[in-house]
Amino acid sequence: MRAAQALREAAERLAPVSDTARLDAELLLANALGCTRGTLLLNRMADPVPANFAALIKRRLASEPVAYITGVQEFYGRPFAVSPAVLIPRADSESVVTAALARMDRAGRVLDCGTGSGALLLTLLAERPGWSGIGIDASAEALAVAAANAANLALDDRAALRRADWTQPGWKDGLAPFDLIITNPPYVEAHAALSREVRDYEPYAALFAGEDGLADYRVLISQLGSLLAPAGWVVLEIGATQGAAVKTLAREAGFAGQILPDLAGRDRAVALQRAGTSRG
Repeated sequence: MRAAQALREAAERLAPVSDTARLDAELLLANALGCTRGTLLLNRMADPVPANFAALIKRRLASEPVAYITGVQEFYGRPFAVSPAVLIPRADSESVVTAALARMDRAGRVLDCGTGSGALLLTLLAERPGWSGIGIDASAEALAVAAANAANLALDDRAALRRADWTQPGWKDGLAPFDLIITNPPYVEAHAALSREVRDYEPYAALFAGEDGLADYRVLISQLGSLLAPAGWVVLEIGATQGAAVKTLAREAGFAGQILPDLAGRDRAVALQRAGTSRG
């Protein structure tokens, strides 16, 4: 069977489990062929189908995310290695990057709390050559993924990684003040209705944060003041209904905040500075 026919048949099979069935099939066949999706569509549609393509489709039929099957996800125009140890970077999270870049117009140091794949931190460092930063995560497996991405993007000289858990005493020891703190913490409510591909495959500890999804914000926000340089910024990713609650937690910790939307117009990030700081 040739690639063109295999794509048609695979897309039909995937349609009941995916809203992007044709795209999924293209990405999986490109992976099986060892080429990019663009190369597949332009130059490889007459190629014989590799034997392992059927196994990849079978995994997707079980709702396994394409990014975990291929081991890569694009974020802010760059490829990031992913594994089931980390959340899959999503386009919605690019709002955090955009908000941070808009507020930091000088060289500085960045702290990424819960770095996962390193997508947020490494994207910022790639966009701003004068910046350096530290990514922390409680998971050694996640830090290994982030380290691979830092090396692949030639950013390992500016990105340090450290195992730390903000729910445990001493996690801030040795961390000097930062000009920018970013975080995409767990914020999903314990009983939230999630798709099978998220609930069954992505790391539980990186998703869920108590009954109301605010448990990690409560712990983390109250500790950020001692880590923030004068006039520094904090940018947190939030769930679409959590803006007001997170702003209240921030205000109680001495911050003033602004809720920011994603490309779909949903609340997606909160930008914070210490109350009384000039916005400039």
